[in-house]
Amino acid sequence: MYHKVLFIFRRDLRIDDNTGLIEALHSSHTVLPCFIFDPRLLEDGKYSKNALQFMLGSIKDLEAQLNALGGRLYLFSGLPHEVTAKLIGEENIDAVIVNHDYTPFSVHRDGAISAVCAEHGSEFHQFHDATLQVPGSVKTQQGKMYQVFTQFFRAASKLQVEVPVPVKKGAFFNSDVSGALEIIPEFDHNNQELFVHGGRSNALEVLSDLSGFMDYDRLRNIPSRMGTTGLSAHNRFGTVSIREVYHSFMDELGPDHTLISELYWRDFFIQLAAGHPRVFGRAFREKFDGLQWDNDPVRFQAWCEGSTGFPIVDAGMRQLATTGYMHNRVRMIVASFLVKDLHIDWRWGERYFARKLVDYDPCVNNGNWQWAASTGADATPYFRIFNPWLQQQKFDPECEYIKKWVPELRNMSSQDIHALEKHIPPQGIGYPPVIVDHKAEKDKTLIMFRSV
Repeated sequence: MYHKVLFIFRRDLRIDDNTGLIEALHSSHTVLPCFIFDPRLLEDGKYSKNALQFMLGSIKDLEAQLNALGGRLYLFSGLPHEVTAKLIGEENIDAVIVNHDYTPFSVHRDGAISAVCAEHGSEFHQFHDATLQVPGSVKTQQGKMYQVFTQFFRAASKLQVEVPVPVKKGAFFNSDVSGALEIIPEFDHNNQELFVHGGRSNALEVLSDLSGFMDYDRLRNIPSRMGTTGLSAHNRFGTVSIREVYHSFMDELGPDHTLISELYWRDFFIQLAAGHPRVFGRAFREKFDGLQWDNDPVRFQAWCEGSTGFPIVDAGMRQLATTGYMHNRVRMIVASFLVKDLHIDWRWGERYFARKLVDYDPCVNNGNWQWAASTGADATPYFRIFNPWLQQQKFDPECEYIKKWVPELRNMSSQDIHALEKHIPPQGIGYPPVIVDHKAEKDKTLIMFRSV
């Protein structure tokens, strides 16, 4: 039994069903819970301010959860291994406990924490918490990781998912600690249009009534409808556990519901990233590292700004810029457009999304971009190229979504909007003509991919 354990929150901003925290409470007389603001993750222009805003809201909610159990959340600013070393020395910490994270940055960070623990004579323990199954544990009969989702899903969905464990009480440390911040830092970003707000209470509100998602499979591709749960950011920051989400879906929607498979897509991408860290910066299918991209900065800027002349693409990019969120069907369309119509490296798009998304998750973002770019495991074939015009006709036939986010087109009929492929927009409305010809760029993409 430890005397005092330091538990560091990261992407697990909750008390209930927090694997590492529960282990800390069971194995120690007292637990000092903390969150460390790492300056490397707060660099301006590198990471999403929308995600940061969501995280701060979740930290405030977490603080209230701890207060209700007689504890407090200790906040620090600095490099995690340096803060940890200081706390071990000043607070007589026997052990440091965290939950695993799987990006190369996280692995390096936790390696540094482990090293200072060893140096100071404290133990360091990590627990798997962020996925339904431990990454790497779902393998083929040959002992290899699955690279095809349907095979992974078939195997993983047969395995038991642990039942969530609530925390009713805890022996939390509650005395002053040197160097702790007195209040949660305020950052110069407050997006009033943010798609979803942080905090466990907001996630539980969604899970408390899932009746509106019975028809999810039909509505999830209609961007003008609010047909998605909005839980992706909560999954990213762990305001609820993935097990809580899974069992809520199973109980209310049933095992065959599409939302269940989407949780496993998340597991699939995290497993791939954990097992193949090269995917951060390189193609999973290594031959596609040889693709020759155009990388035209003017076209890339038009894509970022939502001024490509392709209405469904521009609507999606403007929704992202305004709310920190983009409908999933439209994410696939804009990603395909960047890679296969503009011939811009998927990593440019991945980095842009990282700076904007409220639900930015490095493993999932990487997996989705490599899927769209046909460079990833079980990716869409390179010859499958979304036609933006057909996509908007199919999924936004009345242009409700387009008109919401592209106000220049609000006075045009849906028929005329769909015809912009072949016609220049009316003068005076301020909307640009198309920056590329889809058919010509599609042919170029086929040549580009075949060349490698």
